[in-house]
Order: sequence, then C-alpha cells, then structure tokens
Amino acid sequence: MFVEPSPNTNKSSDKKGQIEVICGSMFSGKTEELIRRLNRARIARLKVEIFKPSIDKRYHEHDVVSHNENSIRSTPVQFAGDILLLAGDCDVVGIDEAQFFDLDLINVVQKLANQGKRVILAGLDMDFEGKPFEPMPQLMAMAEYVTKVHAICMKCGSLAAFSLRLSSSMDKVVLGEKEAYEARCRKCFLEDKK
Repeated sequence: MFVEPSPNTNKSSDKKGQIEVICGSMFSGKTEELIRRLNRARIARLKVEIFKPSIDKRYHEHDVVSHNENSIRSTPVQFAGDILLLAGDCDVVGIDEAQFFDLDLINVVQKLANQGKRVILAGLDMDFEGKPFEPMPQLMAMAEYVTKVHAICMKCGSLAAFSLRLSSSMDKVVLGEKEAYEARCRKCFLEDKK
C-alpha cells in the first residue's frame, strides 16, 4: 500500500525531492491514481503542474482523463525537456503516459527531483508484446516509490498485467482505448497473442 509523503514545508531548504511511479497495463487505474495523488497535493496547498505527451488526444486535447472520465487540467508537451522549462516553482510535477516521452524524460525527472520536487509519473510498464516499455524501466529503478496496479482480465476475470492489442499493427505506439486493447492475465495474453 502506498503511503503518501508528508507535504514539503515552505522552506526551500526543507524540500526533499522524490520520484513516484505508477505503472501497470491498460485499464488498470494508473491515471486514476495519478489524479488522486495530484488532487491530494492540491488539498495540501502545494503548487502542482501536470504534463502529458501532446500526441495523446484520446479523451481531451489538454486534460489528463482517466478511463472512468475523471480529469485534471494539464499541459501537453512534445518533448520531455519542455517539462523542465514549464515546471517553474511548483512543488509537485505530475506526468501521465510517461512511456510516450523520449528517453530524455529520465534526466528531466532526476533534475526535477534533485530540485526538491515531488515527481509523480504514470505509464505502461510493458508494451503490446509484453516487453518493458522504455523509459519506464529506468524510471522505476530510480524511483523512491513504485506502485504497480492491475486490471481485470477481460477474458477470464483474473488479475491482469498485460495489454493485448486487438489489431495486427506492429507499430510500437498505437493510441487507442477499448476498441484497440484489452487487459489480459499472463495465461490469456499468451493464448491470444498473435
């Protein structure tokens, strides 16, 4: 169970940066958990900035939106380096769909945490082939906290950790929702993988 850190004090010398990663398959509640943590940081009167990759316009052009339609305002950015420029003097940085950013995200997140910011990222830990989805493995390795959430297998009802792509596309990135992906447990994923 994830226990949220106590809020940073207002003294810049007391700010302790940290990295939190929320990972899992499609439909596991990653974005839902990200929104929950960011809203709690706002309740604590912390300055929060939220970013998402500009290619992700599935639900909304600007907002981060969960599959359950909970949302929070965000700033779409094309490159990870843009986050450094836009984070400003915030206390907490939220990043959704981290797997869609370039590998520079690793350095960006380190710099933000080293500046005393709490950085919370959500993203797929595995791609449609069940392989680690860069840059998530490196982010998980350097994080103080990693939360792996699970979906429910849409075939058998077991806990699911895999995202089965329903199309035959072999492109690494194919944006989609329920029409393009289904959550699967390991057994059903291997049986249905084409």
